[in-house]
Amino acid sequence: MLSIYNGPLDVPTILATWYKEEAQSNYGAYIPFIGTVRSEDNIEGLSFDIYEPILEKWFQEWEAKAKERGAIVKMAHSLGDVLLHESSYIAAVFSPKRRVALELIDEFVEDFKASAPIWKYDLKEGKRIYALDRSTAIQGSGLLAKGDAL
Repeated sequence: MLSIYNGPLDVPTILATWYKEEAQSNYGAYIPFIGTVRSEDNIEGLSFDIYEPILEKWFQEWEAKAKERGAIVKMAHSLGDVLLHESSYIAAVFSPKRRVALELIDEFVEDFKASAPIWKYDLKEGKRIYALDRSTAIQGSGLLAKGDAL
């Protein structure tokens, strides 16, 4: 399950919904990861753009990887502005075994940071400024790769 929300994520509601959805699924482990906008470089928050077709394809590949290991993955991400101390990203793995869930959530979150087509902007003084210094080039992205001149 991949969900995109406008603005900050309602963490308690999303986690409770996912838990209820899987409560009878016989998974022994439920490992969530919550990403929160932290205060740095005098930002007021972050803003996000998402290229949904590539994100959906990337997520479907992860669903297949998780299924091979008897697990499922879920993810929610913000589109648009998210202020300090609000959440922009939640991922979770449900698995019969804790080791699989622990390994999979780590792999999933790291690959998300490296591969997801989501662009981050700093919010400063009411302006949206591309966060190039904290962005990761998407492998094989050509002109969209970090450092490539347009």
